[in-house]
Amino acid sequence: SARGSNQPFANKMLVLVDGRSIYNDVQGSMNWKAIPVTLPEIKRIEVLKGPASSIYGFNAFDGIINIITKSPEEMKGTTVQFGGGELGTISSAAIHAGKIGEFGYRLSIGRDQNQQWWNRDALAFRSNKFNVHTEYALPNDAKLLLSGGLVDVNRYDGPIGETVSPSSRPSQGYANVAYERQNFFLRGWWSIFQDTSTITTNPLLAHLIRVTDRDGNSTHSFMSNTYNLESQHTLDIGASNRLIYGVNYRHNSLSSNAIEAFSRENRLGLYLQDEWRATQSLTLVAGLRYDIDTFTNPKVSPRVALIYQASPEHTFRVSSSIAYRSPTLFETHADVQAVTTVPFILTNTSVVRGTRSLEPEQIISYEAGYQGWFLNHRFRLRADLFFNHMSHLITTRETSNTTASYLNDHGQADIYGGEAGMEFLATSWLSGFANYSYQEVGQSFLGTVRRGVPRFKYNLGLRGDWDNGWSGEAALHHVGAATYPVAATFSTLAAIPTTGVLVPAEYVGSYNLLNVRVAYKFWQEKAEAGYMRDAEVAVSAYNALNDTHKEHPLGEQIGSRVMGWVTVRY
Repeated sequence: SARGSNQPFANKMLVLVDGRSIYNDVQGSMNWKAIPVTLPEIKRIEVLKGPASSIYGFNAFDGIINIITKSPEEMKGTTVQFGGGELGTISSAAIHAGKIGEFGYRLSIGRDQNQQWWNRDALAFRSNKFNVHTEYALPNDAKLLLSGGLVDVNRYDGPIGETVSPSSRPSQGYANVAYERQNFFLRGWWSIFQDTSTITTNPLLAHLIRVTDRDGNSTHSFMSNTYNLESQHTLDIGASNRLIYGVNYRHNSLSSNAIEAFSRENRLGLYLQDEWRATQSLTLVAGLRYDIDTFTNPKVSPRVALIYQASPEHTFRVSSSIAYRSPTLFETHADVQAVTTVPFILTNTSVVRGTRSLEPEQIISYEAGYQGWFLNHRFRLRADLFFNHMSHLITTRETSNTTASYLNDHGQADIYGGEAGMEFLATSWLSGFANYSYQEVGQSFLGTVRRGVPRFKYNLGLRGDWDNGWSGEAALHHVGAATYPVAATFSTLAAIPTTGVLVPAEYVGSYNLLNVRVAYKFWQEKAEAGYMRDAEVAVSAYNALNDTHKEHPLGEQIGSRVMGWVTVRY
């Protein structure tokens, strides 16, 4: 999440791998630990904060994270990486890549696991993944891409909900085909998501509440399919206009014993964006997207930005945009029940149902920013101000003693603040960064829809890379204190003396997170194929200061973890 939406089941950030969405549309979720690429394959991660529906469409509400992977040429050869450490942590990968004429390929497998923070003898996560990526170079700098993969998880604790703590076994497979050339792409992909979840309530409530399907089963099974087709074309009109237009169609289906019946939806988006360079220093960008969804009225997502380049090194920008998050198939079709039993006092069954008439969640955003380069591009300074107005957020509420429904909260929130940061290259071997953010919230949301936001954060980091093979980095992250809403279920049951329920404190204190890594590259030589062979050993420490903390009142107490790494490319 970004800029104030860091709540349980955060569902407003669009996540992509090489432009392909890995966001789970039907449940509005993102399995962060089960991303379908291995660590050595990642080239860089691009982050766009703020709504971007005008181009990216569905779910680009808070922003976008796009994970860019390395090409077969960049990964030529065989790479093996193994990391292991405390809490039974394993991060491993093996990749083989190469080129045969115009054909490039990359094959990878990986395995990751770790134990629970609060019980080091209990497994919290384990996954196995496989990916294949191929591309064929065509004339005129065009290429044809074909890829596919599978992530299979046999234990995944989380995400933490308002009253539940599911333990699931998700798997996600995909197939992707694309044709790309300069100023044009056509892409189609299919994704399948399967999950078997045991829905357990928070340990403070587990002896009182069971969440089941309509037949009383605490195990929920899900299977969803997503089919996506999209195309985009960029057209230069004269010397000062650049027009981008495209279309995106998506079909989602969901089968589960936690919904009323098999469900499906269709989404269609049409978008247009024009970049007009009015003068040498002034550019106007205006975009518009029109979205149609099976369960909601058509929505228009506009965006406008004015960019002033005072000089090649200094740029100012102001922008405004509107974005939406459509209701998920689970939110529109849910059919589960919560059975509350207090011995000798009460037994109550509350049915939780989806609502097909939900409105999309909405955000209206205003932003102003500056970026400047100094000292021959050895120092970059960034600063941003933002104001976000959020409304129609979706939640569950009791509509009677025996019924709860998904509905739109009638309140709203204004989240505003500023961010500033810098990056520098001090010498050929030393670089660093520092940034700071501050935000405030004014809101009329009720219950757990209320936004909980740390007022300020700052981050500091240094990285050194020496010619003798040694390298190291350290990053300090400070997160200020915050107050998060806790479900009224806790206080309701705590009022009954025999339950023994304690209401969790809503306040979460500030904490400092220091991450450190030291590495030594002890072998390096050039292969006959032209790429560099090398071998490296490293030690990393997560939360090196062991500043134990929680990120949410219902979350685990997070401690430190030390790992050792070996990476070989040959």
